[in-house]
Amino acid sequence: MHARLHGADGNPLWGHRPELHSGPLVARAFQRALAAVLLVAWLSLGSQLQLLIGSRGLLPAGRRFEALAASDATFWDAPSALWWWNSDAALTAHAVLGVLLALLALVGLWPRLCFALSAPLYLSIVHGCGVFTAFQWDNMLVEVLVLAAFLPGERVAPVVHFILRLLLFKLYFQSGIAKWQSYLGDWHDGSAMTFYYETAPIPARLAWHAHHLPEAWHHLESWGALVLELLVPLLIFGPRWARLLAFASFTGFQTLNTSTANYGFFTYLSTVLHLFLLRDTDIARVFRLALPGRDALRPRVFTRPALTLLATALCVGWIGLSTAGALARFSGDREVRRLLAPLQDLHAPLRIANVYHLFGHITRDRLEPQFEALIAGGWRELDLHFKPGAPERPPPYVAPHQPRVDFRLWFYGLSHRRGMPRYVNAILDRLCRDPEAVAPLFANPLPRAPDAVRIALYRYHFTSPEQRADRGAYWTRSRLGALPHRSCR
Repeated sequence: MHARLHGADGNPLWGHRPELHSGPLVARAFQRALAAVLLVAWLSLGSQLQLLIGSRGLLPAGRRFEALAASDATFWDAPSALWWWNSDAALTAHAVLGVLLALLALVGLWPRLCFALSAPLYLSIVHGCGVFTAFQWDNMLVEVLVLAAFLPGERVAPVVHFILRLLLFKLYFQSGIAKWQSYLGDWHDGSAMTFYYETAPIPARLAWHAHHLPEAWHHLESWGALVLELLVPLLIFGPRWARLLAFASFTGFQTLNTSTANYGFFTYLSTVLHLFLLRDTDIARVFRLALPGRDALRPRVFTRPALTLLATALCVGWIGLSTAGALARFSGDREVRRLLAPLQDLHAPLRIANVYHLFGHITRDRLEPQFEALIAGGWRELDLHFKPGAPERPPPYVAPHQPRVDFRLWFYGLSHRRGMPRYVNAILDRLCRDPEAVAPLFANPLPRAPDAVRIALYRYHFTSPEQRADRGAYWTRSRLGALPHRSCR
């Protein structure tokens, strides 16, 4: 008989029996951390709502829902209170209520109720903002909030803990599949990370340094990402040592993401889910807390068959929808995707069983739209706060705040040949007619009455270390041309 190391709770530290749930201390730590992420999400998005979808915003919510109604769409196609209540005051009320619910959960007051109310509230704004909230982490926040509403903080809840571990598995493993299936083959040949730091939507300053690491290191990073997302997630359901290894690997990965690029609250929300790889003893040791009593560690058994049936149905339903979504996204069989499409259309508006495919392939060009205004016969550049702009401007640190327009414009630069999106048209229109409405987007005061406005396109690259030392610039750029200008007269 061989000896085993034991933790403070008496359980084997390196045993072979997997544990399918964490304890109530982990649950309470998760609730507080999730509340902090939720607070940041509301403060960030709430501060931009008037600019994005207010009555003077780029894509006013009132017009959006009028257009939906005219197209015979119903509430179930876009579940949102903004169908009926979309004034500027209503948008402010959404944000204020969201912040209050997050604060209540953060101080430990009715966290489950706060999460249950926050999920439809945030979903309401997601549907109202359209392209500005068309990011996987917005969907992920809704999904996590729904699941967190079922998570008690005072006792063990094995089923909910297991589901949240499954969500963590889904996040990484599906993103790994997306990389494996990349049509560029860039993760297989190791080239993905040679472009990643330079072409991220909003890179951070450390990205310049990371970009100049040896090419061999970038190849190892690319292959390491496949290992991290395709193999390490299997450790989530393993014994103690396996979960600790997965915790360290995932947390290190998200720390790298956070330090080199700005992805809003995404990396923080992902890290919060890592808590379910720990035990209560880990939380107690770090924060010097007393471990829960035996009653709290005893899984609750429902005495009413109806509750047991409901819990089982919800669990099976979430797993079924998640599996169907994954098959519809990643299956190479067109017939499978066709059969599953109606099921996807049925539940997709609720965002409660999402598919994740982060960084499936890495773009190799950084094409940036640059707004320009014609003043007194000369074209003047109008720099946004968080876009590269002048080559001397250093890449910013802005996360966990996500500047939605700056982020969205990165996608427009990549696909500008497909035409100009409505929100870009709206920016040009406001620059002519109502510059005050879009002034928060820009780093410098806007001209009040320009003669014309336009968009120029630039290709950006990071400077070499020699160029950086010589000129102090972080970027080099080459002008590709300008789109037809728009007269303001």
